Amino acid sequence: MILLDPNNHDRQYPDDQSRQIMRKAIQFFEGKGKAALKRDDREQVWYADFLEFAREERLFATTLTPAGYGAAESRWDTWRNCEFAEILAFYGLAYWYTWQVSVLGLGPIWMSDNEEIKSRAARLLEEGGIFAFGLSEQAHGADVYSTDMELIPQEGGGFLARGEKYYIGNGNKAALVSTFGKIRGTDDYVFFVVDPQNEHYECKRKVVNSQSYVSNYALHDYPITEAEILSRGREAWNSALNTVNVGKFNLGWASIGISTHALYEAVHHAGNRQLYGQMVTDFPHVRQLFSDAYARLVAMKLVALRAADYMRSASSTDRRYLLYNPVVKMKVTTQGEDVIDHLWDVIAAKGFERDMYFEMAARDIRALPKLEGTVHVNIALIVKFMPNYFFNPEDCPEIGRRDDPADDTFLFQQGAARGLGEVRFHDYEVTYADFSQPNVSVFREQIAVFREMLEQAPPGQAQSNDVDFLLAVGELFTLVVYGQLLLENTQIYDIDDDLIDQIFDVFVRDFSSYAVQLHGKPSSTQVQMDHCLRMIAKPTENPDRYARVWEAHILPLRDAYAMNP
Repeated sequence: MILLDPNNHDRQYPDDQSRQIMRKAIQFFEGKGKAALKRDDREQVWYADFLEFAREERLFATTLTPAGYGAAESRWDTWRNCEFAEILAFYGLAYWYTWQVSVLGLGPIWMSDNEEIKSRAARLLEEGGIFAFGLSEQAHGADVYSTDMELIPQEGGGFLARGEKYYIGNGNKAALVSTFGKIRGTDDYVFFVVDPQNEHYECKRKVVNSQSYVSNYALHDYPITEAEILSRGREAWNSALNTVNVGKFNLGWASIGISTHALYEAVHHAGNRQLYGQMVTDFPHVRQLFSDAYARLVAMKLVALRAADYMRSASSTDRRYLLYNPVVKMKVTTQGEDVIDHLWDVIAAKGFERDMYFEMAARDIRALPKLEGTVHVNIALIVKFMPNYFFNPEDCPEIGRRDDPADDTFLFQQGAARGLGEVRFHDYEVTYADFSQPNVSVFREQIAVFREMLEQAPPGQAQSNDVDFLLAVGELFTLVVYGQLLLENTQIYDIDDDLIDQIFDVFVRDFSSYAVQLHGKPSSTQVQMDHCLRMIAKPTENPDRYARVWEAHILPLRDAYAMNP
């Protein structure tokens, strides 16, 4: 089964250490039990028990230390980290969050040339340390152009750091905080590290109503020497954006973990409940909602896995991951919201109950598309790749499944964070042409009309500056890329034809919906509107296929998993 199943976690791993990390994490949470998990969430208890467990088992040290800086089994293995992120979020977003923020905090460190700080970070990880990423500010959000954090040069050398950061996870307990700012009197950006134990560091307050500690911290003339500086100038700028490439990819995996647990709970509830003399799962609308939720969730995981293959295989000459990465950040996370909405429409009031995991899931799933990069920010990034994707393909290396125990060194050597419009891709049509399922064929026809619209009536100058218009175009383009990544992985993971067709049944309806939205935009031209109407299509109906997917994939989840009480 493609979905995480804690009761039968028998996946193949290239090494025993990775297997043990996953199993021990599952055992910790199952041993804690759902009642304690929910209590800690309600009472916003700092997860010291989890962090102590992670220290004892060296979970963060093993997963977040690149090869050469820690123990022999330590490496930055994106495939392994994806699964670890999924497991943490499966049990609670707060547990994922403290690990995820450490990923971000470590990014500028591992990308720097400061070997002393790298060695220090590795040592702190071994001691159980967590890390923080001081980028966002209250006035500017994640607008790194407008940072007010300053390093003030001092006579005789060194600097004083002055300013505040906002929305900073782990800011209360981090071993080190990678902080972004500018050097006063220059246009130079800078990354440096600070120690929250220093008297010049003030953790001012917790800014969210959550178990996670998301802080506002201030530096009050904090002394900084060259030894604390990670990077400056263009390198600091690149580190900020490239860290986001590495870290924000994990948002999709959090959404997958949350949605999977919620699916188990919802199917278990509905599948063991009778209303009006029949099982809830016998109602046609309930089956449709569960079928759509399951199809979306399987697609989320296959797409995120495939995008990870491209991240692990990236190089200075193969930067396709720069498109696939924001697709995961934006599309997988918003699909998670759809999954929860479908499930909630089935279980209704049950989804509010305090003892249900679902109550946490319904709240937390909303955060993921909005964490340091809203949907419109990611779509604005995605559409930069659209011309080359559709009209300028090239022969590219074929990428297979990348679950090998490799250290992903390129992620910390990504280079300049520019030139997105120059990235080239393999021909998406070659991928789609390998599949003959009826709804894949319908989807290909929709894509052909969209591509034709881009040829005959591309966005004009005013439309290109209209974010609302570009969001609608971007949703259509993203779904094309999403479908391509999915299809590539259905072959790798041997997904059956019925399920592929069922997934594309959902995609055809989604594409039609986005076309209607584009048609209704104030700035849409008549030619564009005509194309939008041609993009609207009805999926190919196949009751037998629909029934087989229900019986083989969805109904067996009814009693597959329930968390220990």
